[in-house]
Amino acid sequence: MLAASSMLPYSLTMAQQSNKFDMSFAPHEGMFKNLAGDDIVDQINFAAGQGFTSWEDNDMKKRSASDQERVAKALQNNNMDMGVFVASAIDWNNVSMSVGDPAYVENFVKEMEESVEVAKRVDAQWMTVVPGVADLKLHKDYQMANLAECLKRGSAVLEKAGLIMVLEPLNTYENHPGLLLTEIPQAYYLCKAVNSPSCKILFDIYHQQITEGRIIGNMNMAWDEIAYFQIGDTPGRNEPTTGEINYKNIFKHIHEKGYRGVMGMEHGNSMSGVKGEHAVIDAYLDVGNFL
Repeated sequence: MLAASSMLPYSLTMAQQSNKFDMSFAPHEGMFKNLAGDDIVDQINFAAGQGFTSWEDNDMKKRSASDQERVAKALQNNNMDMGVFVASAIDWNNVSMSVGDPAYVENFVKEMEESVEVAKRVDAQWMTVVPGVADLKLHKDYQMANLAECLKRGSAVLEKAGLIMVLEPLNTYENHPGLLLTEIPQAYYLCKAVNSPSCKILFDIYHQQITEGRIIGNMNMAWDEIAYFQIGDTPGRNEPTTGEINYKNIFKHIHEKGYRGVMGMEHGNSMSGVKGEHAVIDAYLDVGNFL
């Protein structure tokens, strides 16, 4: 990994950076703003200086093309990988892709086409898809079948570009009530039904601890369809070591299974200000070194 910037007093030397973390953890905008400043490029440089080798940006698609290019350049300069961005978000007012409405399907295809252009611009491989709310008047199996057909259409777009949508089940207890896709087995079923290298699972450990528990067991069952992971402890959805999840064991297991991709740090800081940002770094130094 390249040094972030010799101009930053908080950057580490390459010797200090080496083997700092055993996985490619990806912070996001705002996580280190007190230490790095408000500008996203300064935040990327700072993260690189602390030994983080990836970056995640759910809102990348909402940024201007010039800002996307600016972020991409910063990542390239720091030899960092780009994690997920959101390609298709929840529409809380519509049941969207699960009802079989051709208009929703065509809109999803358009979202994938737009997302391909963003992915090319920022050198991303994965993009998040959250199908939306459930239709209480339509049997769940019909909805899953409709959703699978819609995902096939979107996957066909991504296959041509060599990109991957990752389906993210979300918990309905604390954050997202009423969604159709909430469990890893559902996502696994959809991936098998779609049968495309461009349709895989985003395993968000925070959400699945709340919904299902048995993290390692469910992970093993769905392993061949998992393409991306996100992190957050519970309760609180903050950095590892602040809740009930044994992240050191989970990270070690994921690594031993052969995963070498991005680990998205999709959580908040348990404490505010500089103190909280140092706490995040310290937490990953604790659980992110297991080899």
